[in-house]
Amino acid sequence: MTKRTGQDETSRASAPGRTPTAFTVEPDTTRIENRRVEKTSRAPRSFSGEIEIVPDERDPFTGAASEAESLPVALPRRRRFSFARIAIGAFGFLLSLAFGLWVDRLIRDLFSRADWLGYTAIAVLAVGISALIIAVGREVAGLYRLDAVQNLKADAQVAASSMKRKDATAVVNRLSSLVAHRPETARGRKTLKSVEEDIIDAPQLIDLAERELLGPLDIKARALILTSSKRVSVVTAVSPRALVDLAYVLFEVVRLVRAMAELYGGRPGSLGMLRLLKDVFAHLAVTGSIAIGDGLAQQVLGHGLAARLSSRLGEGVINGLMTARIGIAAMDLCRPLPFRASKRPGISDFIGDLTPSMTGKSDGGTA
Repeated sequence: MTKRTGQDETSRASAPGRTPTAFTVEPDTTRIENRRVEKTSRAPRSFSGEIEIVPDERDPFTGAASEAESLPVALPRRRRFSFARIAIGAFGFLLSLAFGLWVDRLIRDLFSRADWLGYTAIAVLAVGISALIIAVGREVAGLYRLDAVQNLKADAQVAASSMKRKDATAVVNRLSSLVAHRPETARGRKTLKSVEEDIIDAPQLIDLAERELLGPLDIKARALILTSSKRVSVVTAVSPRALVDLAYVLFEVVRLVRAMAELYGGRPGSLGMLRLLKDVFAHLAVTGSIAIGDGLAQQVLGHGLAARLSSRLGEGVINGLMTARIGIAAMDLCRPLPFRASKRPGISDFIGDLTPSMTGKSDGGTA
């Protein structure tokens, strides 16, 4: 132990030493200023005055983003007077009379053969009429629920602009009863119940109801749109026939629109579903959102990337984006309140999830 300690002291003594020096902690401002002057100072130069100002709509980098974010809000079509409806109603009434006469003659003939046949026919007719009444009642109730959603949306806009707490409270109560069947809204309904006695202005109360009641439903609606878009994009990319693509897209669109209506409390029947689909496709036809092709792929995905994509993969991505656009339109129509406190989704919100490998996004993070 004594020898090792002596060796350590000898090595420390033989190490070259240095004299203490003083230095400043503050930076040398003179050197920094000199470097800035050296970087910024340059000799005057002339340049050409031919500068072309490109408008935003012609800019390939900002045009797609602005177009995707400025998608018009889908609104239900106005019901107008139509002679076609009058003709359908008249011929339907005539066919009903003909069917009634045929049933009457059938029952008379059965009674003439045997009484038990006539009574059996009457019982079957009563069962059929009862089932028809129930089915018609359900369809009427579904149409009424769709109208209630649109009326609630209009009343919410009026209440927010009128600044009347009474009107806003009525809108919030109707909204709570409309979405009470969803378990996701239980916490929001409890929150709104706790602030009933608080002093809150009408617009802020409606915004609070939108965040608390529709916020969880909006998250689920985005998930529905994304799931349907992914399924459409994968199936149409691997499907060998265009007829199969079309059939599956129509099936997925109908299922998406029905799920969106049931999510927000619409729950339409068959007639209500046809009416809702008509409103969705009419909105897309008016806004030109159905005309999706290579131009959108080049704007959104990039010219070089779109050129490297295979034709089938490109078609799958485009069909997925079209499905997402239909889902957004259905969300606009089925949502009982307009987007005020929450951000309305756009096509750009789904592009990264539809094409993770193309945009550099993945589930684990960015590439």
